[in-house]
Amino acid sequence: LPLFSLESQRPVADFDILGITLPYELCYTNILTILDLAQLPFRSADRSAAHPLVIGGGPCAFHPEPVADFFDAILLGDGEEAVLEIAEAVRAAKERGDDRPTVLERLGRIQGVYVPSFFEPRYDDGGKFLGMQTLSGNGVVRRRILADLEGATIEQPPLVPLTRIVHDRLGLEIARGCTRGCRFCQAGMIYRPVRERTPEKIFAMAEKGIAEGGFEELALLSLSTGDYSCLSELLVRLMNRFAKEHVSVSLPSLRVGTLTPAIMEQIKRVRKTGFTLAPEAGTDRLRRVINKGITEEDLMTTADAAYGLGWKLIKLYFMFGLPTETEEDVAAIPALAQKVLKAGKGGNCRVNVSAATFVPKPHTAFEREPQLSMEEGYARMDGIKKRLYGKNCTLKRHDPRMSYLEGVFSRGDRRLSRLLEEAWQRGARMDAWSEHFDLHRWQEAAVACGLELDGYLRRRDADEPLPWQHLGIGVRSDFFAEEYAKGLREEYTPDCRVHGCQQCGVCDLKILKPVVHRRKVEEVGPEAAACETPQPEASPAKQAVRPHFVYKLTYSRLGNARLLSHLELLQVFFRAFSRAKLSLNFSQGFNPTPKVSFSPALPLGTESLAEFVLVDLSEPLADLGGFVPAMNRQLPEGLVVTQAVLAGKEHAGTMVTTYHIRLQTLPAQAELDRVMAQEALPVVVLRKGQKRQLDLRPLLHGLRLTPEGQLEVSVFSAPGQPGGKPVEVASKLFGLPEEEARRARVLKVSSEPYFGSEH
Repeated sequence: LPLFSLESQRPVADFDILGITLPYELCYTNILTILDLAQLPFRSADRSAAHPLVIGGGPCAFHPEPVADFFDAILLGDGEEAVLEIAEAVRAAKERGDDRPTVLERLGRIQGVYVPSFFEPRYDDGGKFLGMQTLSGNGVVRRRILADLEGATIEQPPLVPLTRIVHDRLGLEIARGCTRGCRFCQAGMIYRPVRERTPEKIFAMAEKGIAEGGFEELALLSLSTGDYSCLSELLVRLMNRFAKEHVSVSLPSLRVGTLTPAIMEQIKRVRKTGFTLAPEAGTDRLRRVINKGITEEDLMTTADAAYGLGWKLIKLYFMFGLPTETEEDVAAIPALAQKVLKAGKGGNCRVNVSAATFVPKPHTAFEREPQLSMEEGYARMDGIKKRLYGKNCTLKRHDPRMSYLEGVFSRGDRRLSRLLEEAWQRGARMDAWSEHFDLHRWQEAAVACGLELDGYLRRRDADEPLPWQHLGIGVRSDFFAEEYAKGLREEYTPDCRVHGCQQCGVCDLKILKPVVHRRKVEEVGPEAAACETPQPEASPAKQAVRPHFVYKLTYSRLGNARLLSHLELLQVFFRAFSRAKLSLNFSQGFNPTPKVSFSPALPLGTESLAEFVLVDLSEPLADLGGFVPAMNRQLPEGLVVTQAVLAGKEHAGTMVTTYHIRLQTLPAQAELDRVMAQEALPVVVLRKGQKRQLDLRPLLHGLRLTPEGQLEVSVFSAPGQPGGKPVEVASKLFGLPEEEARRARVLKVSSEPYFGSEH
């Protein structure tokens, strides 16, 4: 079965364009997995007009040479406008009947589009990289930059996942770009200049996104959210609007010094999350080298404020192996962590320290610096670990082996495409996840390809060609050299938003310039002033008692909905209730949850006609008849509410649940009668990974064959008693092959109270 799209189930190979994001170097084998599952040739040179164009984008697009051979084109920079131009160019090419080289030539005319086949790497006889030779078009591809975010908002409803994903929330980009100027940071260079959305626009996006998505959390996204110029005003408005709906607001990217007490007070109105602060280096000296712009005093002030306002967990992120780093700098990392922990003044305060090897990145001041070897990375990590003491100060290590491979691909060249293919053929998959990562596999692949990986971590000479110099991000190339020299002098480069243009070269100061929305307090009114002195919410004891109207919703779960886990099903309904604007009652406590109760969890893959959910509302449903179709409009395909009634007292005793099972081979009715005549049916079952003896006979209410040729299994279930899974019952009693048991389609048809005396 070839890879297909989620919405239409159309094979990927039938599309005109396949887009692949390049977020992180250790995701590169996933490119090959996608192409393999889609049944597409890996390399652009091997694909024809019958295949979709494979186009890349994302952060790693600014140095894509290790994967360039797999892409027909790669977009550098902002996509809001460029993706429309790409789509139009491909559509027009199809109408004209252009061949593939002509299509690529037209794509190459679009600003920001890099066509790898128009460039060829050159090497000397010893394999030393000499530069990129232009075969067609311009010698440098310029990054696409969107001048203003305000008009680039996508007005479509947000995509709401049915399964649990990593960043499972409504993400709102409040600003793009950061000009703090950290010398190690690639994102701070490739996303310049800073462009902010107005608070009004963000608030409108939040209103629309929560209403249409039903999310429990919204995240204010930016490279440095704390630097957003109207953050206090925005937070007050968002909190005042969504706190009563128990929608939390997260700020995933905050700098030391931007996390003010006023902002903390707003966040804790909904939920106290741990704060991640990134000192990056252990000493003020090294932070001056990297232009971090914060001091130990700044960090301790922020930590004191967090602890004082009730937070118990602070997360600190550090790198080791930064340029000019000394043993004293490394030793200062655990020392600083212990100081932060001590600021919590005992109790159950905790500090989590994350430490990783510094990986030099292209388009930064440190792009020519060497990277630590794996051995040295382990040595410095062990030194940090030994100096962290106490159970409340823990270290999360980023594996130096993963940093090693990241470093290889971060500054590698096109020869690495052979390494990727070889490692993929040897089983490399999902390398960004530590449980799948196997460096030995990559080392074997490198030997097979005749590549020496350590060489990719070395220092680059000042006049040495780099395999990303044909890709222009807008920053002057000599700006990086100037910043490197300033770093060695520990000289600070200020933020151009505050201290004026620093001549990096990105802005023309006419069309392209920083877009910020600073306001005076009197301009934004009393809401912003409230941010300085927020009033705490009333305690649960003092809050008004909310009325309770409990409804029982009966629903069916068919088709692909059977593949949702119980936890995923709960979230689907919670978000549907939110979109349907039900006035849910919530539990009290630290993290309030909706007062909703579901029927017992079904085995994964089981369909049902007889599920229910009890919903506790603070207001009655005005129109029960109209509620059912309105609710169904908020549910995905396969979940259908069939009835809504005011709930009475639920039966708390034994239930009889009936299932219909479709099997390839049905037992005879005589065999079913024989089984039911047995006094005991002992079997061995697997429960929580352990084998256990279970007598199935007391669990069986009945067995019969339906007129439709299915096996009907009725089982008893009671609170606190072990139960029998329908497929497990059929498999154990009738000796079904394991494969047939796995493929059996199971439908729960009813669940009724049992009032008999024999059970």
